[in-house]
Amino acid sequence: MNMTDGLNLLIVDDEPNIRAGLEKGLQAEAGHIQTAEDVEDALQKFKERHYQIVIADVRLPGNHDGLDLLSMILELKPETTVIVITAHGTVETAVEAMRRGAFDFVIKPVDLNLIRQQVRKAFNHHRLQTENQELKDRLAGAGEISGIIGNCASMQEVFQQVRQVADTDATVLIQGESGTGKELIARALHDLSSRSARPFVAVNLGALPESLLESELFGHEKGSFTGASRKKPGCFEQSRGGTLFLDEVTEIPPKSQVDLLRVLETGQFSRVGGEELLTSDARIVSATNKDIQVLIEEGTVREDLYYRLNIIPIQIPALRQRREDIPLLVEHFLQHFCERHGRQLKRVSEEAMYVLTSHRWPGNVRQLRNVMERLVVTVTHELIYVEHLPREFNESSSAGKNPIRSLAEVVEEAEQQAINAALVASDYHREQTAKKLGVSVRTLHYKMSRYGLH
Repeated sequence: MNMTDGLNLLIVDDEPNIRAGLEKGLQAEAGHIQTAEDVEDALQKFKERHYQIVIADVRLPGNHDGLDLLSMILELKPETTVIVITAHGTVETAVEAMRRGAFDFVIKPVDLNLIRQQVRKAFNHHRLQTENQELKDRLAGAGEISGIIGNCASMQEVFQQVRQVADTDATVLIQGESGTGKELIARALHDLSSRSARPFVAVNLGALPESLLESELFGHEKGSFTGASRKKPGCFEQSRGGTLFLDEVTEIPPKSQVDLLRVLETGQFSRVGGEELLTSDARIVSATNKDIQVLIEEGTVREDLYYRLNIIPIQIPALRQRREDIPLLVEHFLQHFCERHGRQLKRVSEEAMYVLTSHRWPGNVRQLRNVMERLVVTVTHELIYVEHLPREFNESSSAGKNPIRSLAEVVEEAEQQAINAALVASDYHREQTAKKLGVSVRTLHYKMSRYGLH
């Protein structure tokens, strides 16, 4: 189908020869063309049918001219694109037409090739406006919570959990791969709670050396160690009345795990080098990208700490497990970065969207976001094709619809199939299923949650 099919063009001129010439010369540029000889005739036809593009001569018979028609049309339907035809040398008229909202102007005698180009530009302009509005409508109707977008069933389940537990003091453990949005979920829990006016304090425990971890969490007194030139409150003090987000909580060493467990159970702690018992009523939300059940079995994470953190578990699916959300996320990020960088709204071709949707996305939504920003900044075309995608996408797409898959992806799919088959064979009896698979029941629970096997 031609991109102009279904697009309507109205030509307004009092000279029959010009009307006929333009109608014949622009047949290939529009789906339907209608002509009118004056303002009254044009308005009547405009009200009867939606015309995306109007070409109007400035000099028209009757009480109103082409500039009056321009104003009337834009008042009726502001999204209409109007091209004005004006006599040679009337620069002031052309300027006035643009000031009133004309898309462009053409000077008589009319060059048919030039006006064809103008009509194509006008149709593209109108199409982009329409797609931009459709995109805004789709995003407005998309599943969303605190800026997190997702329409798939697994994300809707996450949103439902967040709404249910946000305004409670229950400790939450968020699990998911890197880049899935764990901190965004933590912030949503805070923003939707009665604590939203109080501090939200986030600390990445995996980025802190063991020597500074205790001081960062609990604070220190002046002179408690070399370099402690002043008293410093820790994260538990800073987040009083609010929310403390402990990211990568499984990275802390055994001694710090004991200290953290004590605070979680009693709400009391002391600064490093101090004896005063302090109290924190911060709501604790923690997160990890690791398989905690495996770490417990290895002895890396204390089981009692896990149970204390895991009062409310929230599992965020990887992007490859919610592929139906990828087109929506692509559109969202394209709109966001086009507005941010002052670029014309871009679209992704069907082939490129297929490649993006088929990609494994090891970096999850964070990686997708970064790729979209790169494309907005580097691609000068309106349409993004496969060749514009980063090299790793072109390499995978060149293999056709059955590209070579990574070993991790193959193993993951086989594991999911094996668990599902064992569940069916055991009539969904979890202890029997775990025994058949040779894993613990805890590990089975984690894997089932990860793969959405309920």
